[in-house]
Amino acid sequence: MPVIESAFRPPWWLRNAHVQTILPVLLPRRFGFQLTRERLELADGDFLDLDWLRAGRDRLAIISHGLEGGSRNDYVLGTAQALAADGWDVLAWNFRGCSGEPNRLARFYHSGETGDLGAVIERAGRDYPAVALVGFSLGGNMTLKYLGEAAPYPAVRAAVAVSVPVDLAASARALDRKRGNRLYLGRFMDTLTAKIEAKATHFPAELDVTGVRAVRTFAEFDDRYTARLHGFRDAEDYWSRSSALGYLDGIRTPTLLLSALDDPFLTPESFPFAHAERNAALTLETPAHGGHCGFLDLRHGLQRWSERRIAEFLAVAFAAKVR
Repeated sequence: MPVIESAFRPPWWLRNAHVQTILPVLLPRRFGFQLTRERLELADGDFLDLDWLRAGRDRLAIISHGLEGGSRNDYVLGTAQALAADGWDVLAWNFRGCSGEPNRLARFYHSGETGDLGAVIERAGRDYPAVALVGFSLGGNMTLKYLGEAAPYPAVRAAVAVSVPVDLAASARALDRKRGNRLYLGRFMDTLTAKIEAKATHFPAELDVTGVRAVRTFAEFDDRYTARLHGFRDAEDYWSRSSALGYLDGIRTPTLLLSALDDPFLTPESFPFAHAERNAALTLETPAHGGHCGFLDLRHGLQRWSERRIAEFLAVAFAAKVR
């Protein structure tokens, strides 16, 4: 049964979900490597910025970040460092508009945008015969949906998705309504509305920013902007069609879904025990603690336990493929 007990056991004073979520952000690490940037031009006239960590290996891990994140986030760089130490080249890609430079089109990115991930994988597949996917939060939902909606690119051999809101509607409501999530919600709304305001100066016909600063929930933002810009009827349609939950049964690639039971962004709908129990390719690991993309135990300094777990799962998955 691919629902496994987790080995993650933080000390008692690191067992608060918000401490796990926030503390790693307040304690940023210094990394002794530089990423090399490449711009990938897309068929629709837009672009994606790809950041590479190469050492001439024959296998590549592609990392997809979370909402309003980027390739320079601590959890991305930490994972890149752990995988590089374990024999991987790494590609951390930035969603449209997340690389420090606005993208060219009115649209940007969303949780179900597997077309962009597919373009990145296809680009990487030209250089690497074996590829693993790693996704965090929104990037994890995108990764799982990509794996389950159709047969993935042939080079893709294994995947890990961390802290994933596989039911987007339930997680949006949790962020909108839970008092303890107001800090996270406010930060997301600030950056998202700023992006919309900036885009509206170039695309006034597509974007009405009247009252945009009064938009303070995902329900409002996704209904007014995310859905409309990306071809969905409304927020409910976007959440329904983009949630990975409906695609988990189609996953045939060895995949680990790692989410903490105390994750403040997640609700019971995002812990798909029944799906994992009937799908031999999907392993579900739900430690009691860890917050959202936290997993800090201080046993290896500021390195997150999840970084070691990702490397461990991929090593086992690839060894099994070889046999």
